[in-house]
Amino acid sequence: MTDTAVSRLDGDFDYIIVGAGSAGCVLANRLSADPKNRVLVLEAGGRDNWIWFHIPAGYLFAIGNPRADWMFQTEKEPGLNGRALNYPRGKVVGGCSAINGMISMRGQSQDYDHWRQLGLTGWGWDDVAPVFRKLDNHFLGDTEFHGAGGEWRVEESRVRWEVLDAVIRAANEMGIPTTPDFNTGDNTGVGYFHVNQKRGIRMSAARAFLKPVLKRPNLRLETGVLVEKLSFDGRRAAGVVFRQGGRLVEARARGEVILAAGAIGSPQILQLSGVGAPDWLGEVGVPVLHGLEGVGRNLQDHLQQRAIFKVEGVKTLNTAYHSLIGRAAMGMQYALLQKGPLTMSPSQLGIFTRSSPDQERSNIEFHVQPLSLDKFGEPLHRFPAITVSACNLRPTSRGTVRLRSADPAAKPVIAPNYLATYEDRTVAADAIRVTRRLMRQPAMQPYHPEEYLPGPTVGDDDASLAKAAGDIGTTIFHPVGTAKMGLPSDPHAVVDERLRVIGLGGLRVVDASVMPTITSGNTNTPTIMIADKAATMVLADNR
Repeated sequence: MTDTAVSRLDGDFDYIIVGAGSAGCVLANRLSADPKNRVLVLEAGGRDNWIWFHIPAGYLFAIGNPRADWMFQTEKEPGLNGRALNYPRGKVVGGCSAINGMISMRGQSQDYDHWRQLGLTGWGWDDVAPVFRKLDNHFLGDTEFHGAGGEWRVEESRVRWEVLDAVIRAANEMGIPTTPDFNTGDNTGVGYFHVNQKRGIRMSAARAFLKPVLKRPNLRLETGVLVEKLSFDGRRAAGVVFRQGGRLVEARARGEVILAAGAIGSPQILQLSGVGAPDWLGEVGVPVLHGLEGVGRNLQDHLQQRAIFKVEGVKTLNTAYHSLIGRAAMGMQYALLQKGPLTMSPSQLGIFTRSSPDQERSNIEFHVQPLSLDKFGEPLHRFPAITVSACNLRPTSRGTVRLRSADPAAKPVIAPNYLATYEDRTVAADAIRVTRRLMRQPAMQPYHPEEYLPGPTVGDDDASLAKAAGDIGTTIFHPVGTAKMGLPSDPHAVVDERLRVIGLGGLRVVDASVMPTITSGNTNTPTIMIADKAATMVLADNR
């Protein structure tokens, strides 16, 4: 710190929201709808005033760029054969929704029914499905499963590829049905993903929920804010101490402080404030305010095995990317029509299926791309290829997020503990087998698919495939669970079913960190749902 004097932000707020990401934008919208509520939103990043936050393919430039990304890394992971992974998290208004894959995915009805079976009243599928529907502004209109009056725009993909259409036929040949909609509670099938876009422009949570209401006089957004800790009056959260432009500032809350900083940021802020496992806090010299063992535990993520297959006689993005004429054509198509490859999400085609017959429901998700590259931030390969990534939807491995030091600017220690269980290694091996079987189907043979990763020298036995999974496995950027919902009897529960931090007053966590178990699909839309549902709870509890 350059100073110790703390200035006071003018006035008291009814609600202080830490983080203007997917959850924070929804909370800001809902809690400020009543003009009597004074709402402050604190965001570490800046405004989303960069073109690549809005052109869908801009994720290629935003991920790995400190303007947009926290630039986290995992520890070296034993399950990944000693590799560390880049761990992108959005650092901008809109958070991860400003740099993510834009895939609209709710998960499976059984995910939420499982939460209810854990004793979490109000979180079953029948409870959350109406919230999803209320949020929707869906291209399918007002239907049994979707709504048309919400802010969260969902559209069809605006580009198709011959090679992806062939993958659909190959999946059909394996017995996987084509589905027009992954979001009915059962996502089994193959089809093009629906995306959070509006006429070919990214629909981030900021664009959908926050920016339309920033004109409200009772809503204040502060950017470039590094939260140092929460302040407490006894055992009640009373405000937030943050640094902005070299100045230390405290904002006070009459009502509640709501952490919406994500599955990495929220446990980090709790730990900096002395809320967490006493042993962990003691190791970095943070005095314990409230011992809560679960803070930073229960980290879950979707690990994908990025298989790459060279193809022949068909167009992929690789060839267009390395052609000046191809790039110019893509730019013109987007500028004139808002269509074409620049509207692409990182993955266009999805497949949900079982990794083996003993799985009771779909437990792997394929993200299929008409392109290939070594990793995000690097150029596409110079040969035509597709990427066929399979992830385990319900991993049993659990990791941790903990402080590296008491310095709020220090990046936390992120240890996902991938492939730590026999079950996860088995699913990973089986998923590679399913990938290979998919590429051997008759529909793919005109394109002569040739395995590039993990490679034809990798055998089909369990040990070889498990090692290959460790070599090629990478995150799909879905960390959840580090401040999990649970009953008081759960030693690792951090919040109750109303997302109140257990044992403290005036403090909630509202983001993906509260998921007790990860949803069976991409996690951004479930996070939006959690925030909308939480806002209703906050307003009801403070009447």
